[in-house]
Amino acid sequence: MDTTALQSLQLNGAGKSSLSQGDTDGPMAHLGQMFADFTNTLQTTDQAAQATMAGGADPHALVEAMAQAQLAMDTAVTLRDRAVDAYQEILRMPI
Repeated sequence: MDTTALQSLQLNGAGKSSLSQGDTDGPMAHLGQMFADFTNTLQTTDQAAQATMAGGADPHALVEAMAQAQLAMDTAVTLRDRAVDAYQEILRMPI
């Protein structure tokens, strides 16, 4: 899995805005932490897959890692869908 795009978002300050400078408990801080957790889950799955293919890891660990990655991806897709739905609802509001 290629996680370079997610890592660049994380390194470039994803989830940071001028409104949240110094805010460690706000929603933007939580969004940044979710990006970091998502990236770490994908990296862990990638490492488990590589180790299993090389023959140095338990296949059961790979199955667990892939299940966690699937859950993380499903969560990310659900959050994206809800954000798009909210944006579309705002666009439908009369001015």
